[in-house]
Amino acid sequence: MQFSVFILLIMGVSFLIQNQFKSRFNKYSQIPTRSGMSGKEVAEKMLHDNNIFDVQVLSAEGMLGDHYDPSKKTVNLSPDVYTGRSVAAAAVAAHECGHAVQHARAYVWLGLRSALVPFVSFSSRILQWVIIAGILTISVFPYLLLAGIVLFAATTLFSFITLPVEFDASRRALAWLDSSNTAVIEEHDMAKDALFWAAMTYVVAALGSLVTLLYYLNIYRGRS
Repeated sequence: MQFSVFILLIMGVSFLIQNQFKSRFNKYSQIPTRSGMSGKEVAEKMLHDNNIFDVQVLSAEGMLGDHYDPSKKTVNLSPDVYTGRSVAAAAVAAHECGHAVQHARAYVWLGLRSALVPFVSFSSRILQWVIIAGILTISVFPYLLLAGIVLFAATTLFSFITLPVEFDASRRALAWLDSSNTAVIEEHDMAKDALFWAAMTYVVAALGSLVTLLYYLNIYRGRS
C-alpha cells in the first residue's frame, strides 16, 4: 500500500513538473534574444569557443527531441530550437552543446552513461514482458521476476547516472552564455530557469524508477 501511494505521489509531482517545464519553455520561446542568434548559430559558436570542430549541428524531427549523439558526434536540435531566435532556443542549444563539451573533455559520468546505453536499450525491449511473466509465475519460478528486477535496476541506475550529466551540461551552458556575452543578465536568468525545470523532469523520473524498483523487490521478497 505504501509503495502505491509513493508511486501515485511521484506521478502527480511528475505531471506538475512537466507542466511547469512546458509552461516555462513556451514562455521563453516567445522572448527573442538581443543577439538575434538562432539555436544553430548559438550551438556552433559554443562548439567553436570550446575548440570543438568535429561536431555537426543538425536539425532533427520532433518537438523537444533535442539531444547530443556521442557516437555520431552530432548536436541534434528540434526545428523550433534550430531556427528559433528565442531565449529558450539559446538555452536548449547551449545545453546540448554542453554534452558535446563533456564528451570532448572525457567527462566521467557521460562515459558511464554511454557505456550503459547498449544494455539499457536491450533491456527496455524485453523488460515489460519479463516483469509481467515473472509476477504471473512467481510461485513456481521466482527467479524470472528476479531477472526482470535486475534488468529494471540497470535502467534505474541509468536514470541516476543521467542526473549529474544533465546538471553539468546546464552548468556549462549557463557559464558559456554568460562568459561569451551571448545572453544578457535577464536572458541568463530565464535560461537558468528553463534548464532548471528541464533538469527536474530527470530527477522525478529517477525517483519514480527507484520507487518502482523497490515495489518489484517487495513483491519478490513477499512471494518468493
